[in-house]
Amino acid sequence: MKASDLYDLPESLGAFAPHFPADAAPWTWLDAIGPALEAVLAAAPQSPLPPVPPGVHIEGGVVIGAGVKLPAHATIIGPAWIGPGTEIRPGAFIRGNVIIGANCVVGNSCEFKNCLLMDGVQVPHFSYVGDSILGNRAHLGAGVVLSNLRLDKKTVTVRTPDGVADTGLRKLGALLGEGAEVGCNAVLQPGVIMGKRALVMPTVAFAGYLPPATIARIRNPISTLPRRD
Repeated sequence: MKASDLYDLPESLGAFAPHFPADAAPWTWLDAIGPALEAVLAAAPQSPLPPVPPGVHIEGGVVIGAGVKLPAHATIIGPAWIGPGTEIRPGAFIRGNVIIGANCVVGNSCEFKNCLLMDGVQVPHFSYVGDSILGNRAHLGAGVVLSNLRLDKKTVTVRTPDGVADTGLRKLGALLGEGAEVGCNAVLQPGVIMGKRALVMPTVAFAGYLPPATIARIRNPISTLPRRD
């Protein structure tokens, strides 16, 4: 499986393209987030931040794009890159090694850590997104948790169409293809991979691999159906 099977880095994040090869295994992009931010922030012109509300705490290297909507209260700890037109809602907690593309929704009372969100991603309410990659236009319903650590603390394995692979990563959340959707209060176990336009129904605890354009409806063992929309 290649990263390009799940997502394509959008033009808004073109500065990061050398760090995220399309033919690499998709989970290898996670280790590239920190070095990519370090390199791009070092090369970026040092421009002042836009007006920041008193209740928004910012520390470390942070780039905020044009038209980003800041709330009355939030915490942004760099390194972080927030693309143009993105809306950050009250109580958002961005805590390092976070890249966000254009026109995203970074929701109220949501936490983001070591993750890459591409253009049009929506995480509106009460979610945890750690050590994860969300492809263009991916959407998480309210209360979705992307679990990133096994209970036995072993390295995370992933299931792919090619078989099972040990990623060597102690922390790995979910890798969501473009247009993937996760329903309210669902939990994705460490190492979940969702293909493009795949859908996990609300309240499902899902583990493993969900092929493109299919729906996971019940707890594992999963029942999958093709999407009709």
